[in-house]
Order: sequence, then structure tokens, then C-alpha cells
Amino acid sequence: MTAVNTAAVNTTCPYCGVGCGVRAQVQGEGVTVSGDPQHPANLGRLCIKGSRLGDTLDLSGRLLHPMLGDRCVSWDQALDAAAGGLQQVIRTHGPQAVAFYGSGQLLTEDYYVANKLMKGFIGAGNMDTNSRLCMASAVAGYKRALGADWVPCRYRDLEQTDLVLLVGSNAAWAHPVLYQRLAEAKRQRPQMQVVLIDPRATASADLADRHLALQPGSDIALFNGLLHWLHQHDALDQAFLQQHTTGADAALAAAAGWDLARVSRETGLSPDALTAFFHQVAQAPRMMTLFSMGINQSSAGTDQVNAITNLHLATGRINTPGNGPFSLTGQPNAMGGREVGGLANQLAAHMGFSAEEVDRVGRFWGSDNVTPGPGLNATALFDALADGRIKAVWIMGTNPLVSLPDADRARQALAGCPLVIVSEVMQETDTAALAHIRLPALAWGEKEGTVTNSERTISRQRAFLPPPGEARGDWWIVSQVAQRLGFGAAFAYTHPHQIFCEHAALSGFENQGQRAFDISALATLTQEQYQQLTPQRWPLPALPRQARAFWHADDKARLLVVQPPVLPELTGYPLTLNSGRIRDQWHTMTRTGKAAALMRHTPEPVCVLHPADMADMAEGDIVCVTSPRGWLLARATTDNGQLRGSVFVPMHWNRQFSAQARVNALVEARVDPVSGQPQSKQTPVRVARWPAAWQGELFLRGEGAPPPDVGYWSRVTQPGVSDFILADRTPLAEPEAWLQALCGGGLLLQQAFMGAARHLLGWRDGELQAALYLHPQRLPGLDREAVVAAFRTPPVDAAARRALLAGRAAGEQAPRGAIVCSCFGIGELEIRRALAGGCASVEALGAVLKCGTHCGSCRPELKKLIQQAATQPA
Repeated sequence: MTAVNTAAVNTTCPYCGVGCGVRAQVQGEGVTVSGDPQHPANLGRLCIKGSRLGDTLDLSGRLLHPMLGDRCVSWDQALDAAAGGLQQVIRTHGPQAVAFYGSGQLLTEDYYVANKLMKGFIGAGNMDTNSRLCMASAVAGYKRALGADWVPCRYRDLEQTDLVLLVGSNAAWAHPVLYQRLAEAKRQRPQMQVVLIDPRATASADLADRHLALQPGSDIALFNGLLHWLHQHDALDQAFLQQHTTGADAALAAAAGWDLARVSRETGLSPDALTAFFHQVAQAPRMMTLFSMGINQSSAGTDQVNAITNLHLATGRINTPGNGPFSLTGQPNAMGGREVGGLANQLAAHMGFSAEEVDRVGRFWGSDNVTPGPGLNATALFDALADGRIKAVWIMGTNPLVSLPDADRARQALAGCPLVIVSEVMQETDTAALAHIRLPALAWGEKEGTVTNSERTISRQRAFLPPPGEARGDWWIVSQVAQRLGFGAAFAYTHPHQIFCEHAALSGFENQGQRAFDISALATLTQEQYQQLTPQRWPLPALPRQARAFWHADDKARLLVVQPPVLPELTGYPLTLNSGRIRDQWHTMTRTGKAAALMRHTPEPVCVLHPADMADMAEGDIVCVTSPRGWLLARATTDNGQLRGSVFVPMHWNRQFSAQARVNALVEARVDPVSGQPQSKQTPVRVARWPAAWQGELFLRGEGAPPPDVGYWSRVTQPGVSDFILADRTPLAEPEAWLQALCGGGLLLQQAFMGAARHLLGWRDGELQAALYLHPQRLPGLDREAVVAAFRTPPVDAAARRALLAGRAAGEQAPRGAIVCSCFGIGELEIRRALAGGCASVEALGAVLKCGTHCGSCRPELKKLIQQAATQPA
């Protein structure tokens, strides 16, 4: 990036579905990022990931030129190859042999063009998206209950509600800005109650007045029992049920089988805990249920969503301020993708595949080749790759070989596909490694378009950086291929503004108020108006229409009969694996993995267990987690908040960051029969100690060094240094020779034996080339930042070199410990010393150390440390 100063640009964060407004400004060689105080989603707040967006914008590892195999080619060559390959497959095998797989990272304009090409002109429905993995069950549940993919809540409802149920959502880590908004609302109105319904006592338990640690997969049992109890105690809104719903009798009859005793057996919660919770729900005038992946990622995800909507409909707590079931979207544009038809069971603009809708879209697009029916969803698409029905696949902005269930089988399926096209920002990903054609796409900060967040608000993403190399917008890439396929007139776009206006016009085309999604008021925006567009919440119809609460033909909502799933039981796999996010990483780490600050909190994959499940394992051991489909290695850590019998492993690590830590290699591809969403939770596993002969940490000069050939490695991002956490089952007999070989020889070695540990430094021409810290049983405790700093500025005196050899900064007697506050790099030991020195609150710690004063994500951990300090003997 060239040195330049520019005015601040208002754009939108590219992470979760909260959709925070961001102010980005190029200053010199860097970019400063802050929250946009005018954006309704975040009102100026940002989490640590958003705050560190500027650290992710360098061009290291970027895909900057089109590639055929491993050869850089011109855009014309790459586009001709892509179009020619697709045309050959269509000519030989028909359009059903082609599939597109998109991403919630795409902008709405990108999504629209890709969906239009596949479903409108190629003529197959095989356009799906990674939103299938996170939001499909929420969509299906809303459509069954409310008649449309219609989120009936908004963020400001949090300031007006009396009771919040956090169900299957660790919002403190997955949606931290929204969680902090909830925390502020509770500070302003302490009488507001929060209930966490989750097998784990996650960071979100910090805010909860009650935590229901139910058994994994028992959510429907809980909500059926609650519905039945409310019915028994005359706590339902009978007038609302009669006027605005159907299906109540059947739903209540099905729930009648769930008495308190049965619910207690299924959930593992005591009758007293259940009764207290049921009373709490009955007495709350207003109630919101915030749910996320713990509900959606299930083979009964749609029923779980409808168990929640049943509760709100039966009590009339919906479509009024402070009330409603609120799906917290996982990705920045999962909703925008659904608006344009990015899921295989959608056509466009929230339309389906009735003959009337296919005809309508065909007339609007000017195509007589619109697909007449749905296509293959994500898991079915990879099944079709495996059995040869799909001969060509175009993957855009996602990494399915990490994120799909049964990931090793997905890898085998993709490896056998004759034509794999990948549009990506990074040159190396697990998926890009199998591409025949790689097309360089624009990244956040470089591209123009719109996204839609969890509360239906459309925001602009604006460019503030020039396109690097030959990277281009996804909409442009797809349009160029479409033109080469012979569809030039329908894809003659020169700016995303044209695509957005066409999309908006389609939303209102022959609508007459019958479809919930309508933004036709924006169809006539000029390019300048599009550029200046402020956040807008749909619907935004061009013509006045009658307001509707529900979108079924009879204007009534539906209560559904729902029953719990049957969970698999496998002998020899006694534990239940749940996966999910950690605080400072995002998806498969393509972006967040580039920021050293975001690696501080959790620098390697972990396996979290209840202490009673440790067996012969110890805290800090490397363990092998095995299911019938695969295995992974991670570092064991204990947490009393973890439900006994279950384990938690993060979803983020991939082959660029760890040897064997892809959690979805263990997960079975079981899907919800309604939504097609895979069950990423409740995987039967066993966990055993991986007997490492040694553990260590290796630092090498320069970024991007290949990992050493050892059984366990994990890469920790550092500026100017390759940092690997290592372990192996074979003893490292000659570490000096091993280190010399890694560095090409010629090192001047300095080493020390520190008890059982062995530390080595390698120098060349007065510069530190390598640092290796070994221990036979555990990972050596180091000050990573001090070691990394020595590569930039070598220590000059003997004391400083001895400190470096010990893995700490010169003169620093007190280590920081594991990082708790990533914003300011504050460690656990620093916090404990401050607590011992008299700090007794989060505010006091913030005044002394600054921790907890920026994004707020570390505040739950700070409170836990404060509680521990208060219970320890003086």
C-alpha cells in the first residue's frame, strides 16, 4: 500500500451478521479503523476483530493474478478457460452437471450476478452457499411459522424487553457488539433478566441471571415442556392465538406429553430449576429469544427454531417492541445472499419455484431458460461431486474443505472433479489447493456493494484501497464469464450500482405487497445516491402497501408440531463434541489469521473438557479427538463450566495454521430434513492423551516458513517471524543439528539447560535467525512478544541475551501470562497481580491496566478472575 492520507470512509464490518458500521482511513502506510457512531447497528462500538481490521489488509499471501494450475495467466486466458470449461461440461453433460457455491462474505451485488447466471441462464438450480451451514434452519423455521424469511425483531428491542433468552448462542464471543449492547441495556435497567440456555457456561453466562445447562440436543424438550406448562397455568395469549395463528391445537396436544418429569429426564435439569424458569417466562411482560448456531446446526434445527417461535406465538410476544424470536446471523451478508436467491431452494427476491414465479423472473431477466426447480444444497452438492454427477464447480469466497461436515470426504470429492474454479483473495487455502483455475477477487476495503445484517438493515461496503495486482470484483468476474457464455446483453454491468438497482426493481416486480422482501424504492437510485446510501431497513416498497405481521396467504402465523431429534449412540465414543467460535477468530481464519493481536488469546487449537472427563489426561496435554469419520489434535484445557460428558473444540483451524485440527473432519454429514442444514453439534467422540516425547516453540526469521515435519504443529501469526508451537511422538535426539538443517546451516548456536527444558538461539551476522524452546513434558512458558522483538532489534548485552535465552524480556521479572485482553495485550498474571494489589472490580482493573476498556470482549474473563481471587485464601 502506497503512503497516502485520505478522508475517512464509512463502510461496514466484514465479520458477523451484526453489521457494524466502520470508519476506515488510510494514513501513511496503514489504515486506522474505528466504529461509526451514526450506524444504527453498533452506534460506534467495535469488537476486537473489527478494531483490528487494519492489521489484515497487507498483501502477504494474496492471490493477485489469475492462475491456471500453478501458472500465472492473463485475465482473458483465465476467463476463456473458465467459460470454455463450463460450456464444454454443459454441452456434454447438461446444465445440471454445473454448480456454484457462494459465501456470506460475498456482497449482495456479487451474489445477484452469480445466482442470475446459474438459475436464469445456465438453467440449473445448483447455486448454494455456506449460509446453508449456519442460517438455513432459521430461514426454514421463519418461513414455516411466519410465511417468509422475515426477522421480526431489531436491535433496539433489547433496550425495551424484560426477559432475554440466549439459546445456543455465545453472543459474548460470536456477536460481541450486540452482547455489549445487551449488557448496557441491563446496566440501564437492572430489572431486565437474562437466561442462558446452553450446555456450556460460556462467556455469555457472565450476564445471565440464570444458566440452564441442559443436555446437548434437548432444546425441543425444554421448549415443549415450557409450552405445556404455560398452557396448564393459563399463561397463553388465547386472543392472539385465535386471531393471528393456526395450528395451536395440534402443537399444544404434542407438547402435552412433556410433563415436568419427562423434561427433567431429557434435559438433565432439576424440576425445581425448570419450574423457576417457567415462572420467570410466564411473568415477563416482554420477552426476546436470541438464538444462533446451537439451535440451527442440528438435524432437527428447523423444529428447534419452530419450538422457539411456538413459544412467542402462543404468548403473543412477537411483532411488538421488546418481543420476538431473533436469529443472530453468522455472516455479514447471509441475509443479503438470501434476498437474491443464494440458497439452492430459492429463485430470487424471496421467490420460489412455482410456475408463476419462474415465469415472472424469466420475464424480468429476459430469459426463457430459468430453472424450473430447486438445485443441490451444500452437502448434496458435494455428494454429487463424489459420485460424478457434478463435473464443474465454481467456489466463490469460501473454504468448504474446512467448513463442511465430513471434510475429508468433501476433499476427496472435490479432488475428483474435472473442473474446479475458485474465486479467492488468498493464494493458498485448503480449497484453492485443488483448483484448476484460480481467480483473484477483491477483499474488504477494496470492493463496492451492499450487505444486509441480522435486523434487515442494508448497508454499504465502500472501497478505500485500490485494487491490488489484477484482483477484480466478484460481480465483474462472473459477468465476464457470462458474456463469454453468450449472455452478454443480460450481464453488461459496468458498476455494482446497476446490479443493485436491478435487484431492487426485481424485489418489487409484480409484488403487490404479497412478498415480504421489497426494496423497490431504491431501484431508481443514481450512482451518486448509491454511493451516499445510508443504512436502510427493509421493506422499502416504491408504492404504499398495507403493513402485514405475517406472510402466509391467510395472514396468520403457524404453530408447528415439533419433537426432539434422535441422537446417535456409538459404543466406544462416550463423549459429545460441540464446535463453535472463539472470541478473536473468524471462520477459517483467512482474514483474522493475518492479525498477530488476534492470535494472543487462543494461539492454538484447544479441546475444552470438564475436569471429571480428563481421565489420564492433564491440563496442557496434547490430545487426540476421534470420531468414526476422522481425528484431530488439540491442546487439552479444563473448564468447570463445560458440561460433563461433552467437549468443545473451535471450528477455525485449517491446514495453513495447524497440522491436524479441522474439527469438521470429525462431523457426520447428517442434515435437517427441512432445511438441509448439517448437524455440526452433538458428534460422538472419544478423547485420549497423545503421548508427545517433547513439546516446544520455534521462531524463524521471516514470515511464511513451511512448518517442520513433526506430528503436531500450529502456526502463530507474528510480524516478520514464523512462530510454530510444536510436539512430536519421536524424541528430538539432536536439536542443534535439527535447527541448523531448518535454517540451512551456518548458525552460531547459543543454548541453555533450564531444569528439564532446553533453549537454543541461532545467530548469523549478528542477527537472530532462530529461537527454539524445548521441554519433554509441556509447552515452555514464554513471552512471545519479547522473543519476536529480538528478531527486529537484537539484544546487545549479555543480560539481555540471557533473558532472551530464558524466553523473556530483559529486566522483566514478572511474566504476563496468557493474554486475556487482546486490545492492550494484558496477561492473566498481570491481572492477578493487580487483583492482589487491591483492584476489586472490572473498572478498577481498567483504570490500572486498561483491560476491558476498549471492545469489552474480555470483561467476562476479568469478572471470572475477580471471583477466583475473592474465593482464594489470603
